[in-house]
Amino acid sequence: MAKLQPVRGTHDLLPEDCRRQARVVDACAEVAERYGYGEIQTPIFEFTGVFSRSLGDTSDVVTKEMYTFEDRGGEQITLRPENTASVARAVLSNGLLQQLPLKLWYAGAMFRYERPQKGRQRQFHQIGIELFGVPDPTGDVEAIAMAADVLDMLGVLDKARLELNTLGDEASRVAYRGALVAYMTKHRDGLSDDSRERLDRNPMRILDSKDEGDRRIVADAPLIFDHLSEEAQAFFDRVTGGLDALGIAYQVNPRIVRGLDYYCHTAFEFVTEELGAQGTVIGGGRYDGLMEQMSGPATPGVGWAGGIERLALLAGDPSPAPRPFAIVPVGDQAATRALKLAHELRRQGLNIELAYRGNLKKQMQRANKVNARAAVIFGDDELARGVAALRDLDSGEQTELPIERVSEGLRALS
Repeated sequence: MAKLQPVRGTHDLLPEDCRRQARVVDACAEVAERYGYGEIQTPIFEFTGVFSRSLGDTSDVVTKEMYTFEDRGGEQITLRPENTASVARAVLSNGLLQQLPLKLWYAGAMFRYERPQKGRQRQFHQIGIELFGVPDPTGDVEAIAMAADVLDMLGVLDKARLELNTLGDEASRVAYRGALVAYMTKHRDGLSDDSRERLDRNPMRILDSKDEGDRRIVADAPLIFDHLSEEAQAFFDRVTGGLDALGIAYQVNPRIVRGLDYYCHTAFEFVTEELGAQGTVIGGGRYDGLMEQMSGPATPGVGWAGGIERLALLAGDPSPAPRPFAIVPVGDQAATRALKLAHELRRQGLNIELAYRGNLKKQMQRANKVNARAAVIFGDDELARGVAALRDLDSGEQTELPIERVSEGLRALS
């Protein structure tokens, strides 16, 4: 029989992996609470239309990366490749637009059929926030500040830089599109097949191409800053002014784009040089047209998503878990009393490792293996006298104390 392995692009999260990822989620949860955001959890799969409508039928995600299947009822179902569309659907489905402004955060698994590499898997996990109902640039600044606070709480803000761009308003994008198409048409023969197709459908997507030939052409392409309306320029100035006021450093990067029409104004990424090719750890922007794209009312929105795996890699190992205390009974009666004692101590908030079987030597080896801080040792004789031995496993010092005072003795060693 072939050895069973996880599917390519997926991986098991072992206890230490879970601790690393939990630290990222906990940081997001704490920052979100400070900003007044509530948690939302959407289903891992949705009707395919939720994503094809919001992400665009010609996007790489929809055409190449989605895990889509027909269920037994004949419905087209897709494992979520990102969560903004799912959250927007949930807002519409549950009538939450009556509660604007609406602040939501999430954490969960996403799925994309991509070439696996460090920091990029086919099943991956993201944290993210969505802010609905705030058209003012203050919302963009707050969203970016939240992302910076999460990075700061993880101790990695100094390892990432904020790159910022504007996509302008509709008038700006119409003017820019014309200039971009004119430029790209001159270089059509040098573009990749995908970019030639995008030139006819959505030329701004070419700016985000990873093809080396495309990137050389894009290097001299027109910039949207030369085509911003007065209103769009004023919006961007208020965003940068807000970041300056908060002391959040940034670099303007005119090549950050979002290819879908419902994105507008601010686009940003927190980027690091420490993870190789997968350098973006948090990315987001404003998407005022998303709700309309999903047949809802016009509703401004801004948000971001961060890769939990990448953030966990960047943050490194978390602080060690609290060391447990070992309960080491010797004898049948002592084993029964140890089970009760362990239960009592755990309910008091102590981390307890209870040996299930073995002689004293084997149980003490187990205590050392789990890096126990101390061991509570008693046999039937000690049990008859109502005492136990408390051994400090760091110093080797051992004292005897009444069993009812074991909790007190352990807390003194914490």
